[in-house]
Amino acid sequence: MTTKQTPRTAQAERTEQPERTRRTVAVLGPGGVGGLLAALLSRSGHRVVCLAREDTADTLRTGGIQVRSRQFGDFTAPVEADTELREPVDACLITVKHTGLDDALTRVPPAALGDALLVPLLNGVEHPAALRARYRSGLVAPAVIRVEATRTAPGVLEHDSPFTEIDLASDTAPRPRLDALAAVLSGAGPTTRVVEDETAALWAKMAFLAPLALLTTRYGVPLGEVRTRHEDELRALVAETAAVSRACGGPADPAAALARYAAFPATTRSSMQRDAEAGRPLELDAIGGALLRAADRHGVAVPVAARLVAELRESGH
Repeated sequence: MTTKQTPRTAQAERTEQPERTRRTVAVLGPGGVGGLLAALLSRSGHRVVCLAREDTADTLRTGGIQVRSRQFGDFTAPVEADTELREPVDACLITVKHTGLDDALTRVPPAALGDALLVPLLNGVEHPAALRARYRSGLVAPAVIRVEATRTAPGVLEHDSPFTEIDLASDTAPRPRLDALAAVLSGAGPTTRVVEDETAALWAKMAFLAPLALLTTRYGVPLGEVRTRHEDELRALVAETAAVSRACGGPADPAAALARYAAFPATTRSSMQRDAEAGRPLELDAIGGALLRAADRHGVAVPVAARLVAELRESGH
């Protein structure tokens, strides 16, 4: 049984870290996911600098970030905010949508980033290579996050899932740096672990996300209706994505994926579906397009995925 926690002030919640363990973390894109992580890090005593447009930065400077969370309760956390990174930090979390990544990265000049870990928490599998071409490749540390959090207004977000889990991995970053960041994140609330295989971590999420995103968005229905009305397509798509994942060196367990879908609430919607309903740009290329490109490179047939991506593109997405 979950007890609703009453709102708390930042002063009451904030736990000051000893100076030797206090970290400075930049968050590029303080929306649902980024805002939640920024607020949790601030509440646990770390210095947080959110990077956003001027209007959003002004709102965050004056009002902080207000969180309504099933897992962490309701609280408001103070953060710093700017339109661009102007000083060294220990880590920079990239939490924008893939559709806005190129524009957002102008807020993080490579010279200002210095030797900070660059941690993208994006959907898809192609962004680490793009970031390594732009920044110091040895400091890019991709992460996968499992959470449902939505920004309802600048500086206001709702965290609906009873979990926040992060897998942190990097084929290039020093393991001690990853362990230290994982400890910081875990100390702030999210269950965080360092995993050995970057490719496996990214494809584990991709293989689960792609069928969910493509089917819920194509048909405009929640997962429960996908499971019943489009079961054959779901099974076929899960098999296709598992085959591509296997070819790329990632995990492949269609039965486990189907079991996970069966365990989710029938009302579950994908973030791509919510973007479509709100008229926002879709991460179709980062998810569906990347899946098709990987399939083509490895000679894996993905007819269901190809049809769904084509139909979504033809519909104006």
